[in-house]
Amino acid sequence: MLVYHAIFLALVVGTTAFFAVLAALNVQYAERTVRERADWLAETVGVENPDRLLDYHRLGTAASQLQSVVVLAVVLLVLYSGLFGGAVEWTFDVVGNDLLAGVLLFVGSVVALQVVSLPFDVFDTFGVEEAFDFNEQSPRLFARDRVVGTAVAAVFAAILGGGVLLAVEWFPVFWWLAATGVVVAFLLATQVLVPRVVMPLFYDFDPVEDGELRDAVEDVFERAGFTCDQVYVMNASSRSGHSNAFFTGFGRTKRVVLFDTLVEQMDETAVQSVLAHELAHWKKGHIWQNLAASAVQVAVLLFVAQFLVESAWLYEMFAVPQQPAAGLLLAALWLQPLDELTSPVQNRLWLANEREADAFAVDVMGSGAPLADALADLTSENLGNPFPHPLYETFHYQHPPVPERIRYLTESETENEQLPEDENVTV
Repeated sequence: MLVYHAIFLALVVGTTAFFAVLAALNVQYAERTVRERADWLAETVGVENPDRLLDYHRLGTAASQLQSVVVLAVVLLVLYSGLFGGAVEWTFDVVGNDLLAGVLLFVGSVVALQVVSLPFDVFDTFGVEEAFDFNEQSPRLFARDRVVGTAVAAVFAAILGGGVLLAVEWFPVFWWLAATGVVVAFLLATQVLVPRVVMPLFYDFDPVEDGELRDAVEDVFERAGFTCDQVYVMNASSRSGHSNAFFTGFGRTKRVVLFDTLVEQMDETAVQSVLAHELAHWKKGHIWQNLAASAVQVAVLLFVAQFLVESAWLYEMFAVPQQPAAGLLLAALWLQPLDELTSPVQNRLWLANEREADAFAVDVMGSGAPLADALADLTSENLGNPFPHPLYETFHYQHPPVPERIRYLTESETENEQLPEDENVTV
């Protein structure tokens, strides 16, 4: 049993330490590169004060890494003190029904993680974000959001956890395959439910019906060969000064959402270019590609999880009753580091899709300049770090770094300018 403990600790502690070192390297690399390329930042991105960007990056990284270490320490304390084993035994004894007890165990774990993360969320919102003028939440609104968010997370944990436990009960030999179907169905449902049911609990969504913005949206839709009646502006400014946009759903449930901060910070051409990039993810089949990749990833993880859940040593390590729900939670602790360490494989597909989406936006807009300007504005307004360490980028980035994207977009602009007039791209 000592060997299992050694492997487990090496895996979870070693992975946390590895990513902490990566984060430190990333901060050091940014400190050096931002100062070396201060002129480029000022001229291209519009960052006149690189120290402000670096301070935001440094503080945010430190808070994030501290949270990772503390959460891991709490999890290990709960496991090795016997609290988890005692909680599992008490839950199944009191509830009586194994399915309901397992669901309650999942919900309790989710709520417990929310509670442990709360002090860090408070510091992030009222410390980091407030210090850099991004926070727009009052303490009352923050508390309300955390209560509602925890309730939503608990409901999702109950639904997904209950579905997986039923798969384990009904298909004892190949439950990993049935559970994969449950998870994929859940992911599909969230594509519709999250923007339509969950996010309206936190934000207002106003349909874009008339005016210049609607005309601009319809214009880029027509250029892209895309139809979608549901275009909304979300009042993101009620919580944060950050800006973004996203596309979600499928079929008749397609929905385009623009942050009000994005609309306020950019001109219509830049907004169109961002929208064209988002539309590419549907036009090029990226949504289904990513869903298929997620299904494969989930299937592999659950296949390994079945082996772990059916192994007696997994429970004996921490004196936990041999219940599938407890086994799944313990297996997740083993599998999360493996998932994180294989993230470069997962990121390759995302990176390829993001590059294709940028190329699509260039074709739709007839120029790379609008999207390059939009990326520069987003980086400047959000104080994003444009220069990640190459190794950090490999493990964490699903978008190419901003300098790479701007370079591609400006090069495409130069190529278009060099074409004879009758060969220019038309849309």
